Amino acid sequence: MFWFFRDRSSRSRSSIAHPAASGAYFADPAVSPVLPDQGQLNIPLADVQAQDEIGRSSIEKGRFLARQDRWAELSDLMQKADDARETAPDGMPVAELLAFGARADVVLAAEHALSDAKALSEFDVLSGISELEDEMRAHSGDPMIALVVALAHIDMAWAWRGTTNEATLPSLHQSRCAAHFDRAAAILPNCREAAADSPIVASAGCAILAGQRRANTRVADEYERLIKLDPLNHRHMRAMGTHLLPRWFGSYGELEVQALRMAAQTQDIWGAGGYTWVQFDAIALDEEACARLDVDFFLEGMHDILRRRPDQQTVNMLSAYCAITIQNGAGQCDKADLVRSQIHQAANWLIRDHLTELHPLIWAHAANGFNNSVRINSPERFAARGQRDALRAIGDLFRDELRSGLDVTFTPTGLRLSGH
Repeated sequence: MFWFFRDRSSRSRSSIAHPAASGAYFADPAVSPVLPDQGQLNIPLADVQAQDEIGRSSIEKGRFLARQDRWAELSDLMQKADDARETAPDGMPVAELLAFGARADVVLAAEHALSDAKALSEFDVLSGISELEDEMRAHSGDPMIALVVALAHIDMAWAWRGTTNEATLPSLHQSRCAAHFDRAAAILPNCREAAADSPIVASAGCAILAGQRRANTRVADEYERLIKLDPLNHRHMRAMGTHLLPRWFGSYGELEVQALRMAAQTQDIWGAGGYTWVQFDAIALDEEACARLDVDFFLEGMHDILRRRPDQQTVNMLSAYCAITIQNGAGQCDKADLVRSQIHQAANWLIRDHLTELHPLIWAHAANGFNNSVRINSPERFAARGQRDALRAIGDLFRDELRSGLDVTFTPTGLRLSGH
């Protein structure tokens, strides 16, 4: 099960000023005043309080309609969002957010029951999913409602799977996990038949692969079909790259081949960016994949992505990735470290040439490798951590200018350096 908390680009934003003092950047300049002969870092801050109204409201809309038994209305909204390829600012499909909200109560109740082994009962875990199955039967032939049920089973499978090492997972948990994956797999063909061109259905087909680890599983084929249906959404290519790692379904050779194929197939949309997106999360997770990367082509793809998506959401994500994410795991492999260093250097031109405002939540997610399954108890504290990380990284980049007394100011029209 996934928690969705996103930053958003907003016209309503504050400006933060941070003094340069021995390489440290403080969140409150009133507490830590600017020292003599040291410059100040000024950057507009995207409105953290707004927290992606599209994403949050979509989840709550799905939850509300399910609670009110307004399933036909939910199905219609999901279908329209799916047909329009509508997304939240971070690329999360609105149809998926609606579906997440619709099943959230059921999955949360099951997770709560599973978290308390002493109070665990079969009724607590299965009662909610049984009700969803009843709704599916009552709306026979509706692919969106059936999809909600299938996705709920996938969530339930992961709830039973937990975070325990697979080798030490109790047999009951193993069997229940497999049963939920099997049930989802049984439902999905009907969804595909009724909605053959649906990205959200194709995405569920990729999600189900985790429960079907067979030698002949063609992960690349499943993802290629999804990407053809929704080529503008980079999330699909990133997920494909992750699942092509040897730890999942692929190999390093297949990862490289499929990244090159995606670059060719999406060239008119992303330029070389298809290669970059497929490798994006994979090389941050795997040292060998990182060491094997065609780093020049990867960076060429990054330039092409920015030419096509110059918005600040994308600029912050790429900047945070190069400044923070790619550095995670450094020191384990010399060849991978060389690749990491070259990608890390790209933060220089990304921030200097393209950044105009700071999105703290994106930088906070960067420290976790953009792991969507990370649970966030307080978005505000999470964003504050991202803000600190971002200011530290940006401050390091402009250390010489700040120490020479120059103010570094990010404006809507670009970077400005000025003396006191």
